[in-house]
Amino acid sequence: MSEDQSLQEDTGNKPDLDNEEELLLAEDEIPLVEGELVEDDEESLPLDEEGEESAPKADLSQHLAAALLKADEYRDQSLRTLAEMENLRRRTEKEIGDARKFAVEKFAKELLVVLDSLELGIQAAAGDTPEVVKLREGSELTLKQFLAVLEKFNVKPVEAMGAKFDPALHQAMTMVESDEAEPNTVVNVFQKGYTLNERLLRPAMVVIAKQKA
Repeated sequence: MSEDQSLQEDTGNKPDLDNEEELLLAEDEIPLVEGELVEDDEESLPLDEEGEESAPKADLSQHLAAALLKADEYRDQSLRTLAEMENLRRRTEKEIGDARKFAVEKFAKELLVVLDSLELGIQAAAGDTPEVVKLREGSELTLKQFLAVLEKFNVKPVEAMGAKFDPALHQAMTMVESDEAEPNTVVNVFQKGYTLNERLLRPAMVVIAKQKA
């Protein structure tokens, strides 16, 4: 075999060094690219997990705020209802108490008319004959018993004679000049007044003194 042929065979069997170097470079570059992709994926995962976790937290916060607001509304409604019930209870108790106190108001007013007639009858019995005296004594005893029964039900006469005029208790019929009485003082009583449980049942009809001109 000639030397030229041996050289050709050696050249044909010799690997292409340039191709091998290119392949090695390519292999070296591939892991770098894959590494970058993996790092990108690893960095992106926590962001996705945080996003998924933050959404339920936000929903829970909103539901909690709404529930607290609703609880405050129910609490206010409950307090208002309790206050209304307490006011209703007090008003009902007052109405029941007033009904008990003033249940005899109309009846007492009617009795005052009879009482006025009895007092006028006693005033008219001014004679000194035995019959008139007995009649007057009997009428006075009846009047005393009558007033005792009325007082038992808290019906009491209004003190008027000689007292200062009180528009809450007295009804002025007229005014007269007087040197003996102070101005604005009751000097005469036309009709007695009465109260029922300290509430005016009927005002006293009176005459008031005034200063001379």
